[in-house]
Amino acid sequence: MRLLLGGLVVSATGSWAYNVALLAFVFERTDSLAWVGAAGIVRFVPALVLSPYAGVIAERTERVRLMVWSDLLCVGWQVGLAVVAATEGPVAVALLFAALTSASNVVYEPAVAATIPSLVDEDELVAANALHGTIQSLVVVAGPAIGAALLLVGPPSTVFAIDAGSFALSALLVARMRTRSQPVDVTDSGTAGLFKQMTVGVRTIFELRSARTLVALSVLVSFVYGTDTVLFIGVSDEQLGTGADGFGYLLAGLGVGGVLVAPFVDRLAGSHRLAPIITLGVAGYCLPTALLTVIHSPALAFAIQVFRGSATLVVDVLAVAALQRAVPDEQLARVFGVFFAFVLGAISLGALVTPPVVGAVGLDAALVAMAVAPFVLGLLGYPALLEIDRSTAARAAEIAPRVAFLEQLGFFASASRIVLERVASLAAEVSVPAGTVVIREGDPADALYALVEGKVQVTARGETHDEERKLRTMSSPSYFGEIGVIERIPRTATVTALTDLRLLSIDGDGLLLALATAPPSSSVMETARSRLAVTHPSRSIAYEGEDSEAAA
Repeated sequence: MRLLLGGLVVSATGSWAYNVALLAFVFERTDSLAWVGAAGIVRFVPALVLSPYAGVIAERTERVRLMVWSDLLCVGWQVGLAVVAATEGPVAVALLFAALTSASNVVYEPAVAATIPSLVDEDELVAANALHGTIQSLVVVAGPAIGAALLLVGPPSTVFAIDAGSFALSALLVARMRTRSQPVDVTDSGTAGLFKQMTVGVRTIFELRSARTLVALSVLVSFVYGTDTVLFIGVSDEQLGTGADGFGYLLAGLGVGGVLVAPFVDRLAGSHRLAPIITLGVAGYCLPTALLTVIHSPALAFAIQVFRGSATLVVDVLAVAALQRAVPDEQLARVFGVFFAFVLGAISLGALVTPPVVGAVGLDAALVAMAVAPFVLGLLGYPALLEIDRSTAARAAEIAPRVAFLEQLGFFASASRIVLERVASLAAEVSVPAGTVVIREGDPADALYALVEGKVQVTARGETHDEERKLRTMSSPSYFGEIGVIERIPRTATVTALTDLRLLSIDGDGLLLALATAPPSSSVMETARSRLAVTHPSRSIAYEGEDSEAAA
């Protein structure tokens, strides 16, 4: 697992980092924003077109070999880029190498996702997936920032060479893995073609007004990012006097802003008045672009980009959070299945339309237009956001008492507000009379129980099957049944109501899905270990709380 995720960190970081050097190199050679736009397009369009088919390739090919070949091909393409940059070769050839890099790398991510379940026990899968998701989020910010930093201290050819080395290192790490997959031909098992599966997700988005609005806002800021990749080159060269290399300086500012605001976004996500927050985020990302028409200080321009980077992260994260709240659970997977295709398409479109706009009206007018027009479009979505706020507020008011209670339980100490709300919506209130056996040792574990009112007694025969022993008495607020759920094993103890009880029964499968983004804290896992040691001393908790907490 360490080898797989280590390779992912290196490979994905290199994939994001080389884009910065590519755009700077193209502008240095051509002095043309049209060529810069073309470079942005060849970076994202192959991923947009080939992503739906990448999963099929990952199933039909032995995945470790596929990842190694993906990395090795990227090594070759990046070496080619380095040679073209160092020898002042044709820009068109450089763009070909860039397109080949993107096309070769597109299978890597689905191969990683499909490999994880074969590397860890089922009990550890939730924590592994959470760590995978964390890495995906970090490299999107860290990759461009690293590429920008390298570009500030060396020419593009050096950056391409370093990126080639990063892909080689990734191939070396992954090649050391011993686990191998069995290729599967998925053609006959699927009932719907890939294109039809994509259209189902698109149709779901357009049928739900809330999803339509929230996806549109994410697409809007992605489009602005696409325009940034072109406009920053012109700003750096004409306004700041830092040449094409200063492009990386500006792009790094966006990454820094995202990193700085990330610890505070979850607090904002807990608000049920997201309409004004998201709208202010759109304003904070779009409108400051106009200031670049009058600013000639690189340091001040960098500060503006830090502010814009924090604003766009707020929009992205809160729009996704609101989407998770607004879209029914059974439709959520389909919506997110096409969400990132829309995002990549928007980035590509932004890079495509910006050069002709600059050519027609000039850089300053283009900066103003790209600042004002997207913001005005964002304002058009404000009424729909208010409607979403009203509907989610009604739902939140209904489950607020459950959320408040769950916050008291150590089991959910690391859970975000969104996760708590999702778990609360899964919970069913149950009344149990005194003397009732709530869970019985040896039965299947299908739920976790939160003790809202009352007192229970816990007994067990244990793995030795001796006489039943009294283990403990528990009072509200508390919880029980977590060991069987997170370990996917039969109940390890019997819990009997000593008084009339009021419980929250939380479905085990739904709980595990929630834990994919907020695994139990280390203190909770220590409690689970100590409880299990009493009844089943030969067993140990497989689910690693410490790693889970780091992943969260």
